[in-house]
Amino acid sequence: MTRPLAPAIFAALALAGLAGAARAQTVGAQADEGGRAFDATTLSLSAEGEAEARPDQATITLGVQVKAPSARQAMADNAQRMSQVIAALKSAGLEAKDIQTSNLSLNPAYDYGPNRPPKLTGYEADNEVRVTVNDLARLGPVVDAVVNAGADQVSGISFGLKDPRAAEDRARKSAVQALAAKAELYAAETGYRLKRLVNLTEGGGYQPGPVRPMLAFAAKAAAAPTPVEQGQLTVRIDISGVYELSK
Repeated sequence: MTRPLAPAIFAALALAGLAGAARAQTVGAQADEGGRAFDATTLSLSAEGEAEARPDQATITLGVQVKAPSARQAMADNAQRMSQVIAALKSAGLEAKDIQTSNLSLNPAYDYGPNRPPKLTGYEADNEVRVTVNDLARLGPVVDAVVNAGADQVSGISFGLKDPRAAEDRARKSAVQALAAKAELYAAETGYRLKRLVNLTEGGGYQPGPVRPMLAFAAKAAAAPTPVEQGQLTVRIDISGVYELSK
């Protein structure tokens, strides 16, 4: 004899049926949404904006190189001269936070001759500091002061901005205007009109100026002060956007 199904089993089957119907409705809604997305005509573009700014700070790398018969003597002589250089920097008005050691090395020095093995002639000690100058009017005098104090290596200089936000905002406005103009042109030429901006992405941003090489100083600074021209910096912002088009 067949036993009737319990009420609990009927309830479970009913719930399963409702869940299946809900899943079917969800899948159908997602398919409709995806179809609408594919039905939309979009335009993806990129643009850039630039703004000129006069730099207000500079970073320069300078150092001392000493050669001596022994490693200990090379390091000791180097330390003495580098202490004089750092003292000259502070006397020129630089703060301790604007002076950072960027390289410290000790290497053997060899004499390479024909038909014989290399001959050890001593040791070379190098010590370099990276210096930030926040008053560009003092940059030339700072270089002269450290060379007079014993620095014989000036390897590069880069200019930058203490606060790049104002220049970045000018570049952003220029980039947005360029993007909108480009979008209008493409829409008009393809027979569409711009409906709305769907997405906007920014890439890139302010970068300090490139390091420019400078000649290494092998002697005391000349009587004339060292001239340094800061020129202009270009701040660039890159953006990309997606527009929805309509007829």
